[in-house]
Amino acid sequence: MKTSVLFLFPYPLYEAPSQRFRFVQYLNLLKQQGHYIETYSYLSPQAWEILYKPGNFFLKFLQIMRGYMGRLILLPKIRKFDYVFIHREAAPLGPPLIEFLIAKVLRKKIIYDFDDAIWLPNFSNNNRFFSFLKWYSNSRVICKWAYKVSCGNAYLCQFAKQYNTQVVYNPTTIDTENYHNQISQPNKKKFVIGWTGSHSTTRYLYDLVPVLKELEQKYDFELQVISDIPPDLELRSFKFIQWNKDREISDLLNFSIGIMPLKDDPWAQGKCGFKALQYMALGIPALVSPVGVNVQIVDDGINGYICTHAHDWKTAIEKLINNHDLLIEISKNTRKKIVDHYSVISNSENFLSLFS
Repeated sequence: MKTSVLFLFPYPLYEAPSQRFRFVQYLNLLKQQGHYIETYSYLSPQAWEILYKPGNFFLKFLQIMRGYMGRLILLPKIRKFDYVFIHREAAPLGPPLIEFLIAKVLRKKIIYDFDDAIWLPNFSNNNRFFSFLKWYSNSRVICKWAYKVSCGNAYLCQFAKQYNTQVVYNPTTIDTENYHNQISQPNKKKFVIGWTGSHSTTRYLYDLVPVLKELEQKYDFELQVISDIPPDLELRSFKFIQWNKDREISDLLNFSIGIMPLKDDPWAQGKCGFKALQYMALGIPALVSPVGVNVQIVDDGINGYICTHAHDWKTAIEKLINNHDLLIEISKNTRKKIVDHYSVISNSENFLSLFS
């Protein structure tokens, strides 16, 4: 059945990875299936530009209020839609008023989607002032009001099932046909250890600094970090690369291996393994902490390594630095896992089932 779907999300459409790899890459599929869609960001491009930078308090406040007014103005238009797909929340601050009006007053079917443990307190230091306006209990209430809940891993599904019986495991996926459609060619001359992600997760890199310092004494390699804000890493191998959507794939293709260290805490349990998915889709072995969905994505010793302790990280990296043939062998096994289990193609029917 052909339907009309309104998408509400926090950030400009093609900017935030959580949006791009949760639903944006399925928009054309929905259109091809005959569904009518419209998309509305809460923040404007101008607001996104300053959001995570220090200062600009008054301007940030104005932009946040502008976004909220935009949501209120949009409400009469929602009447014409069959479904409202809400990624994370309709508004980032305050109680879930917008969701209440959509679900209880307008009686629309909400598809509620999230890929983090958003019920746990988590905020940028640059926006600490606004933290008291965050209502972390919103996710529980929105789950109750939703027609269906779309979650990125089993841990998130377990949370949602406390409040809703219609919970769909909808993994974060990679478009292996149109975007992540190249294969890395490991460089024999320069071994590159790579990491990519937002500034909010660079804190996990600091636990690996002692290991990398030790490896620097024996090997010539480069640690490339692709992010929006440079971390303060005291490593001579460290090279910062400013994240740029247009260069994203070409920058990742420079990696010999990709790393994803995490602490085993409730927030990290909610992570959906996006870094590992990106690495492996491009033929890059992933070295990951055994936290959450990582142990389902990476098959230890086959398409990457699962590293629990500092010794495991050191051993795995040394193996791949010292044995180029092993690096090539592991690389060959990576992409198939993503295509078969974590690609847009493999998940298309599952995603479409949200709107039925």
